[in-house]
Order: sequence, then C-alpha cells, then structure tokens
Amino acid sequence: HVHTDLTNGPKKTSLVVKRAMDVVGSLGALLVLSPLLLAIALAIKLTSKGPIFFKQTRVGQFGRKFTFLKFRSMLCRNDTSIHEAFVKQLIAGKNGAGAGAGAKQEVFKIQNDPRVTSIGRLLRRTSLDELPQFINVLRGEMSLVGPRPPIPYEVKCYQIWHKRRLLAVKPGITGLWQVSGRSRVGFDDMVRLDLRYARTWSLWLDIKILLKTPHAVISGEGAY
Repeated sequence: HVHTDLTNGPKKTSLVVKRAMDVVGSLGALLVLSPLLLAIALAIKLTSKGPIFFKQTRVGQFGRKFTFLKFRSMLCRNDTSIHEAFVKQLIAGKNGAGAGAGAKQEVFKIQNDPRVTSIGRLLRRTSLDELPQFINVLRGEMSLVGPRPPIPYEVKCYQIWHKRRLLAVKPGITGLWQVSGRSRVGFDDMVRLDLRYARTWSLWLDIKILLKTPHAVISGEGAY
C-alpha cells in the first residue's frame, strides 16, 4: 500500500520546504546556466529548421496536464507513431527493455532514433535537452525530484496499478529510476521505484537523489 497523503503534520512542513528548494534550485540553475542555455539555443537554431524548444503535453500529479519543455532534439513534423508503438510494446513488456544488465535500451527513448538531429544526439546523451524543465519546476508543474511525467498516450496503456504513480507525488526532473541505471530498468520496475519513492519520501531522500544525479548524467547510463 502506498501512502499518498503527504499533507498532514510534519509532511506538510516538509512539502513547503520541498517547494522552496524547487524554486531556489530551479531559479539558481537557470541563472548560473544561462550562458550554456544560450549556446545550446543558438546551436539548435543554426543547425536545423524549427523552434528552439520542444513543447509536449504531459500528465502531472492527479492527472493534471501541462506543457512540458525540452530543447528540441528532433526534426520538426516527425511521426510520433514510431514512439507510440515503442511505448505500447514497452509497457506490455514485449521489447526486452531492461531485461538484464546487458540491456542497452533506455525507458521511453529509442536508440538510434532516425528522427533525432546530430546536435540532438549530443544533447540527449548528456541530458542537456532536459535543462528547460527547470522552467516547469519554477512554474510549479514539476519538482526537482519525482517520477517521470508521462505522455497522455502512455497513460492510456497503463494498467490500474501503474496509474498510482500519477497520484503519489509531483513529477520531477530526476528520480530514483534515473539514478538506478536507466538502461537496466524496465517499465514495471520504474513504476515500482516511483511508488517506493512516494512511500519513503523525505527531504533527505530528495537530497540524496540530487547528489547522485550528476554521476548518472556524466556516466551516460541509458542516455541515447
């Protein structure tokens, strides 16, 4: 059983502190990284046609939809049916993702995706395409730490127990699955990690995950 009521007693105070951490952390990151953000924006604009940001509807806590931001890493007007088919097989456990230490497929990302640009490949491998999500955190739609926010067509494929991850906590930029070796974690295991995070959540757990995230990014585990 997952306890989803984090609004009483000490937990309520901790949630206020968590939100304060989100605001200070995201604002600080955007200010400190502004030269890098500008350089990435210029690189995207100069190497392929289309907008700098990729905007996508995602499902947040309690099923609330919001506009998710990333640096664009794909060609414009690409066919989403490739990813939809991949996600459907992944959730059904038919594509072998995360099926052992030798698995090379990251959850929800297709290796050698033909729609990805050359700059986009670098951004994805280094996770730099994720940086605009600090804006989502600042808006209150996401947290620094939490479950990965799904796309609506993913949620349609969920089993009932999978949907519990949408109720537990606000989605985040990083989380337990990201620091647990993304290329080795299948979908069901990712959901279990999200539910475990919700069940055992504390500010100290958030801090530990944030401290582990740089190593996960630098090592490039599961980032394609």
